[in-house]
Amino acid sequence: MQWLDATIQGILLGGMYAQYALGMSLMFGVMRIVNTAHGDLLILLSFVAISVSASLQIGPYSTMLAVVPLAAAGGYLLQRFVLNRAVGNDPLPSLIATFGLSITIQNALLAVFTADPRSLPGNGLEYDSISLGPLFVGVLPVHIFVAAVLLTGAVHLLLRRTSFGRALRAAAADTDAASITGVNPRHVYAGATALAVGVLGVAAVFQALRVTVSPADGPGQLIYAFEAVIIGGMGSLWGAFLGAMLLGVAQAIGGRIDPGWGALAGHLVFLVVLAVRPQGLLSGGAR
Repeated sequence: MQWLDATIQGILLGGMYAQYALGMSLMFGVMRIVNTAHGDLLILLSFVAISVSASLQIGPYSTMLAVVPLAAAGGYLLQRFVLNRAVGNDPLPSLIATFGLSITIQNALLAVFTADPRSLPGNGLEYDSISLGPLFVGVLPVHIFVAAVLLTGAVHLLLRRTSFGRALRAAAADTDAASITGVNPRHVYAGATALAVGVLGVAAVFQALRVTVSPADGPGQLIYAFEAVIIGGMGSLWGAFLGAMLLGVAQAIGGRIDPGWGALAGHLVFLVVLAVRPQGLLSGGAR
């Protein structure tokens, strides 16, 4: 029974990682931007959510409604005025630009919020649980998992069924040809980053509800997002979701074997997939 419980808890943990990975998969798979500031943007938005909630005295989902538009607007401006200069076949310029952004965000958070960890009050949501026979499942992890499924499905449909998605895929395939047909690649890429950072805004609220956050937490969350994307396959949204599930289950089962093996088990799964199938389990789906 303990292994079934570990598997369920791992899948629910994977829902959090899937939210991390969705935006990263979108940015790399479509624009070839290696966003090393991804984790720091998550932590920045978590602190924004905590501040908004405290200032307006509102609950977590009302906070999410306020934070996500701010995150999307920030993502649009970031891409339009900074990252568009780094877009190209060579990922190195985007790597350097986002690395600088990462350092800037961490130091800004330390200056404003100090190094003290903080969390977002959930009005009891973070403590509620559901009984499934002898097993107990947290209500918050279920909300996180359902949100991950809905977000991944919504972004997938957006890319496949809308004019914006077609324009984005056209710009990703051939920027010059897309420009000839009337597509503005810079505007489309900015929209894609707005979408990616908006999704990160949802993840940031859940992250601040789930655990305490501090300014130095960003690189650790980046690793989980990166591993999920690599396991699933660069450019595949559902691949990133699958990778997040595998990562979460591996960590949960590893933690049951030995408390110190949780993160290590996830890293080992990442290395095995990288050695056996370096292109990922479901590569190329988003493109």
